[in-house]
Amino acid sequence: MARAPADGLLTVEEEGPRGRKTYAITEAGAAELRQWLIRTRPEQRVRNEASLRAFLLPTLPRDKAVELLLEEARTVEARAAELEALRCRVVESSFGHFAIERGIRHLAASRDWALWAADRLQKSEEARTENGTDPNG
Repeated sequence: MARAPADGLLTVEEEGPRGRKTYAITEAGAAELRQWLIRTRPEQRVRNEASLRAFLLPTLPRDKAVELLLEEARTVEARAAELEALRCRVVESSFGHFAIERGIRHLAASRDWALWAADRLQKSEEARTENGTDPNG
């Protein structure tokens, strides 16, 4: 961030306690930002620990996997509630509005997946138990 004011892309608008600074974007900075948004594509191949854990879920006993999935659903629901509260304070079409909305929708999808996966595992265990097969096998 220190280089941006020197490059003329930002200006220090306000300085606060403990070295806190509030920056404002310059016209040159806004033009550079627009070009970056238009020219670049986000990297989509990011390591995602949640996806790795989903891949490795079958290595756990079913009851432990279900427990972890339900905990994940609770965790993302709590985070989504935080973002919902924040969304109420952000002006629509402001910088934060679209990012918050993306986060809320992403968390909803994560919650739905965790509940779906837990349900599938529970039904699978019930079916194995009814058929007289080992529920941990």
